[in-house]
Amino acid sequence: MDFSALLDPFASVQIPLADLANDFIRWLTSNFRDVFRAMKVPVKILLDLLEDGLRDTPQTIIIVALSFFAWQLVNRATAILTFVAMTLIGLIGAWDAAMTSLAVLVSAVLIATLFGLPLGILCSRSKLVWIIVRPILDFMQTVPSFTYLVPVILLFGIGNVPGVIVTAFFATPPLVRLTNLGLKTVREDLVEAADAFGASPVKRLWSVELPLARPTIMAGINQTVMLSLAMSVIASMISVAGLGRLVLVGISQLDMARAATGGTGIVLLAMVFDRITQGFGLTRRDRNGKGLWEQGPVGRLRGLLAGNRIKT
Repeated sequence: MDFSALLDPFASVQIPLADLANDFIRWLTSNFRDVFRAMKVPVKILLDLLEDGLRDTPQTIIIVALSFFAWQLVNRATAILTFVAMTLIGLIGAWDAAMTSLAVLVSAVLIATLFGLPLGILCSRSKLVWIIVRPILDFMQTVPSFTYLVPVILLFGIGNVPGVIVTAFFATPPLVRLTNLGLKTVREDLVEAADAFGASPVKRLWSVELPLARPTIMAGINQTVMLSLAMSVIASMISVAGLGRLVLVGISQLDMARAATGGTGIVLLAMVFDRITQGFGLTRRDRNGKGLWEQGPVGRLRGLLAGNRIKT
């Protein structure tokens, strides 16, 4: 018996993972190239629509509208933060790049939500699906982010549209996990009460479970937004425009000015959208007993209109 083989087994027995991966990518590109090209079309339409809209809209309107939206959704302090952050982005000369990054961010988050939310709901309903999906999510969240770029380049090419796809793919796992967690932690007595009143599974999901799980689900969307912004610099390596490209060019050319401008813009965008997405998870209790339309500028306007009716 050759005991050296027992002491060093991997010298003679190995799994050809690299060859299998290469063969799989070649098979995909040779058989489904038209499918991947078709997948890029709706993403390109969405991205172009958002980018053109943000670039064509006057800067002041975007700043004011986003500030009022933050005030309505969260509070006045968040509105002030939004106003100051977006103004600083313009003052440091990063406005156009920030609008491109914002279009990529919104597109990626919408796609991640479109796929991640239903998958999280399905995982909460089926133990078998969760058993299958969980190791995939573990792999997606632990594999180095640079690794995502290789298959995306081979399947979709380079540019802003592949950047949206890789960003959405990278940022989806937290939403799936937290949607699954939020739905599984809904109080059983409330679910049983809905069943007792004859609610169908779909009605129970939309009327009881999703509203109760909303804070946890919105925490997942918040993490999706943060991961999308974190991916912006890495995605710039496949020619994705925006703030990430400023950072990449600054690093490659040792240009501290560009790197600082891009990095500061990413931080400011992250601060704004972190606060805003957290606001989606606020409940009536968090708003001191007020509904969404009973606070902020809309609440003040309604109060003024009600006062005028009383006077007349």
